[in-house]
Parts: sequence; C-alpha cells; structure tokens
Amino acid sequence: MAIAIRFSTRSDVGLVRANNQDSAFAGDRLLLVADGMGGHAGGDVASALCVASIAPLNNQTFTSSNMLERLGDAVENARIDLVEHARATKTLAGMGTTVTALLLSENNLAMAHMGDSRAYLLRDGKLTQVTRDHTFVQHLIDTGKITEAEAEVHPQRSVVMRVLGDFELDLTPDLSIREARPGDRWLLCSDGLSGFIRFETIEQTLRDVADLELCSEYLIQLALRGGGSDNITCIVADVLDTDQPDPNFSPEMAASRANFPVAQAVGSVAYGDHLPQGIDSAESAAQAAALLRIAHDQVQEVIAQAQNRVDHPDQPEQQLGLSDAAQQLPAAASAAVATDFDDAEPATENKKASLGRKLFNTFLILVLLAGAGLGIYSWGSKQYFLGVYQGNVAVFNGFPQSLGPLHLSEKIEVSQVAVDDLPAFVAKQVYSTIRVDSRAHAQERIAQFAQDIADQSQPEIEPTTDPTPTPGATPAPRTSVPAATEPSPEGQ
Repeated sequence: MAIAIRFSTRSDVGLVRANNQDSAFAGDRLLLVADGMGGHAGGDVASALCVASIAPLNNQTFTSSNMLERLGDAVENARIDLVEHARATKTLAGMGTTVTALLLSENNLAMAHMGDSRAYLLRDGKLTQVTRDHTFVQHLIDTGKITEAEAEVHPQRSVVMRVLGDFELDLTPDLSIREARPGDRWLLCSDGLSGFIRFETIEQTLRDVADLELCSEYLIQLALRGGGSDNITCIVADVLDTDQPDPNFSPEMAASRANFPVAQAVGSVAYGDHLPQGIDSAESAAQAAALLRIAHDQVQEVIAQAQNRVDHPDQPEQQLGLSDAAQQLPAAASAAVATDFDDAEPATENKKASLGRKLFNTFLILVLLAGAGLGIYSWGSKQYFLGVYQGNVAVFNGFPQSLGPLHLSEKIEVSQVAVDDLPAFVAKQVYSTIRVDSRAHAQERIAQFAQDIADQSQPEIEPTTDPTPTPGATPAPRTSVPAATEPSPEGQ
C-alpha cells in the first residue's frame, strides 16, 4: 500500500488586521502552518522564516525511524534562523511564531507542535483535536481552575506560553508519530480559524464537503462570518492509498482545479497543489524546486517589507501576489496548468443562446447577492463587540470593519472605563475588538474591567503583629488583610 496526501490551502488577512502574519507550506510530504507574532514589523517575518527553514524537508528522503528526529532538527534550525535575524535587525527583537507541522514517510506522519495553531483529525466521520494549545487558559483548564466554556471568554485566552522565537528560554516542540491511514482528513489551521468556528461546525464541514478546494474555502468564509478579527490560514489534506481510486476525486474536479498553479505564493502562504495527470517525475522535481525558490524569495520580500514599514511607516504596503509567484515557475510547470476556459466553448454553439445564458447567469448572481446581503445585514444586527471610542471601552453593534466610507458597525454605548487603565494585554485585545454574545454580555465584561481596575488601585496593607496591650490603654482596632491571590504566569 502506497500512501499519498492531496491537499488545499487557503489564507485570508481577516476583517481587521492590516497585514497577514500567517504563513503556510503544503507539499506531497510536508504540511505546515505558522502564525507569527511580535508586532507589525516582526510577526510576518518570523512565520515566513519558519516556513523557509522547514520547507526543504518536502524534497528530502528519510525513513519512519528517523523522520521525527529530522523534523525536530528542522524546527530547531528555524529557531536559530529567527534568533540570527532578530539579533541582526533590532526592530525584529522579540518576534516569534507558532508552528504545527506534519511530515509523511511511508505509512506514518511525524508531528511537531508549538503554540496555539492546531491540527485536527477527521477519522470515520468523527473529529478529534490532535494538538494541545500551549496557552495560559489551557493551563488553567488542565489544572481544573476554569472550564472550557469559561476559557472561550477568558480575558487572557490569547496569551501563548510556548512559541518558536528568539527568547532566552529552553522551549521545545511537542513531537509525536501517528499512523497515516487512508480515508483520514487532516486540518491544520491558525487560531484565526479555530477561534471563530465552533468545533461542531468544523466537524460538519470537514465531513460533508468532499471537495478539498471547496472545503478550505468554506472554512475561511465561516471564520470571516464568525468575526474574522485575526488572520485566517488552513490546510485541508486527505490521506490516500494510491493503489485504490480516490472517492472524492473526479475528472470534473480535476478540470476545475486546472486553473490553480502547481506552486503558488499568496501573501505569506506558499504551497504546492496536487500534480495533474501526465506530469512526469522530471517536471515534478523542477516544480518542487521552483516552489522552494518561491518560499525563499518570499521570506526575503517579507523581511524587506517589514524593515520598510519601520523606516517608512506612512508608505502603503505591498505583498507578493499570485501573478508574481506564477511568473517564477518554470515554463513547463506553467504550461502544464495553463487552461483558457474562455476558448473552450464548442464552435457549433449558437452565439445568441450563449448570450442569453450569460445574461440569465448574471441576473441569477445579482439575485443571490441581494439575498446574501439581506441575510448578512440581518445576522450583523445581532452581532456585538467591544472596541475603543475616544479612549474609553465602548459597545458596538455589527461588524468591526469598513468598506471604504461605509462603516459596518454602530456605536451603541460608551463606558467610563478608560482603555489605558486596563492591563496592557487586555487593552491590546480591546483595541483589536472583543466579540461578545449580546449587549448584556458586553456590559458584564465592562463591569468586570471596572472591578479589575478598582482592585488594582486598592493599596495593599501589610499585616502587623498586635503588640501586648498596656494595662488601662485602649486597644487599637484590628485591620483585615485581603487573602493573597495566586500570581498568574506572564504571557510571552
């Protein structure tokens, strides 16, 4: 039995962020998602460096006995690259990235994981979260201090305790080996997807949408509908027995995917699509080499852009587009996937009938768009989030983004809580907007913010030992000392 993987990759900047700090790689042996952090200048660099360091594994040979060691070494090399770049460029100091990777060899998959990007496995119609988040709230769950439901709205849910970066800490990834079983479907994603879609919805989508391209696109759209305030990246991959026919593959699907280049770089995402039939091994090798060249060039471009943002903050950003990446492909690879469907119309078809069909399709699209717009407006009227208005925490109704001059949200309440009085990590979340279930829930969060500020402003009173009373003297009144609270670990 020969095992292979077929996959689809998508990434979206989201509805709030100005740039995409996620990176990903997908090839016939390696799947990888990295979510960068470290501010406007460092997150995209960190994730791109991680991808560029680990991606060469896709073209290397190894066995099931040494694959885990090779993957662990690649992650360590990525950490060294991050340290060297951070020391060479002061503006990149403190950058880091999550990493979740799967490496295929024979009938096994090696996994490396750090941070809160996730890997899910759909097997026999049942979804399982394979990775465990390296976050503060997960630590609280593991120690029984909060429930999973409480973790979803915990103010420190974004604090990551283990990432790949230039920190003076000995942090290592979780490493494991798993069976590559035909029929399995894997999902690797950043928290911009898992944080905005319910587990049950992810399970249903992976189970019911057989086509990989549609499945990955649906997941991105669901995350956007859920709020989309973070970058969103996902890889959906099927494990196949190449000796058996693929039940989710048909000639129609192959034709629909022919428009996708074999190697692509979109934003900070580099990946290789499955090869069309008829591509020989020599061409496949050339395409794989081109893919790695794109990943390397992508990293250099991202680093240059980050430095340019620091030196010239007023200049508009530029990112590599699909056309830029496609131009870097060898001619044979480009020709293998170039298909002009506009010229595929049969010569015998009546032109009037074709025009009528196009008009009808246009009308149908307009009707669908109008219906979708009404549905989104109705759904948006029930959405609430916390944001900032004139320096104070405010409640908004709608979506936290704008379309040109059109704002998709409305301010409905401004509190007396000043954002600058909040802890730094909470203030950062408010500036990025915090999604809430209802207006009442928003008011509860604001009341909690106010209480936290009041608690912090109360001076601590040191306990004293009562002296031995003097005969005839009036004893001093006792002072109650609040119980000390358990210190929380600092997030990175």
